[in-house]
Amino acid sequence: MSSSPALEVRNLQVAYGGVHALRDVSLTVPPASVVALLGPNGAGKSTTLRTISGVMRSEGGTISFFGKPIHHAPAYRIARMGIIHVPEGRGIFPSLSVRENLDMASTFSDSEDAVDQATALFPVLGNRLSQTAGSLSGGEQQMLSLARALMSRPKLLMVDEISMGLAPIIVAQLFDALRTIAASGASLLLVEQYIETALDLADYVYVMEKGSVVDVGEPADMASGSLAAAYLGGAA
Repeated sequence: MSSSPALEVRNLQVAYGGVHALRDVSLTVPPASVVALLGPNGAGKSTTLRTISGVMRSEGGTISFFGKPIHHAPAYRIARMGIIHVPEGRGIFPSLSVRENLDMASTFSDSEDAVDQATALFPVLGNRLSQTAGSLSGGEQQMLSLARALMSRPKLLMVDEISMGLAPIIVAQLFDALRTIAASGASLLLVEQYIETALDLADYVYVMEKGSVVDVGEPADMASGSLAAAYLGGAA
């Protein structure tokens, strides 16, 4: 295993129509660790994840994955390297069945292995295999989205607001799954509105505001610091 960080972002710059969305964003995700990226709405968290995954292009800065530069690589190649992005808003094919969604994602394993892994992590999906994904509840759709991501055996899993619009009991189940994933040795980069839950899971925390990183530390520092109250509060 490389001694390099799983992910290293340095001085990332992104603009929309001449307006800067990210300014000199730098962050590091060590191997086999969980990093939470927190801050108010519009801070640039989702833009950061989209740029890392290659969905958006940067105007400056570098992104390295286990020491290899990836900031000029296309999104499909970044995904094949092991960076898997679960975007905000459920990454599924709603017109396909649950089983078909899993089969399509089983790049590195056969379809039965994919189904077994998914239903072991989320047993409710085992009772919904023939159901169309779009007819699942919101929580079940998020479970399917996360299960699909795991079929690609991510080295770095980036998850954007997995709890959005869901009941607390479902959020707890999803975070239990994220803990299992982290325990398997994968690194996680997590954007999340449930701040206390994110802090409980994370090893390190970055705080963003207005397109910049304004602080970094360990969860205990963020939970007790005045910066957390100023920038996080109840915001996503």
